[in-house]
Amino acid sequence: MADLSKDDVKTGSGGEVFRRPSWDEYFMSMAYLVSKRSTCIRRKVGAVLVKDMRIISTGYNGAPKGLPHCYETGCLRKELGVPEGERAELCRGLHAEANCIIQAAVFGVSVKGATLYTTHFPCSICAKMLINAEISEIVYANDYPDELAKKLLSEAKIKTRKFNLECKI
Repeated sequence: MADLSKDDVKTGSGGEVFRRPSWDEYFMSMAYLVSKRSTCIRRKVGAVLVKDMRIISTGYNGAPKGLPHCYETGCLRKELGVPEGERAELCRGLHAEANCIIQAAVFGVSVKGATLYTTHFPCSICAKMLINAEISEIVYANDYPDELAKKLLSEAKIKTRKFNLECKI
């Protein structure tokens, strides 16, 4: 039998093994679930802020509250052929990481010291917000082509690590 991690539970008279997901698997799965609410035409991104092993906020990329969604209006960046990681100011939507921070602020929840689980590495605009929000760690599943974001987060000494789920939701 394979070695069991501390998150595996062995129960039952027949010795059945029930595997619980690790915390990284659990929170990253939640980020993928949140991404399903995204209204972006180009990329579905979800983010979850975690503090003391509890989810304190979630966010996905899409238009501001009450405004038409990108799938309704079209995507200017796509129409202009803007490459990934460039000209974010042309996008009518907010990024998942920004929405995660905003959602916490709306409800008066401090994000200082929290860990962000996100389906994609943050862009440089979101990286600056995460630095000022005093996020302690960023766990991401997919890369994003923004070298400035990586440089800023490194300079701010925010830990980043890639974590891939074997099975996405």
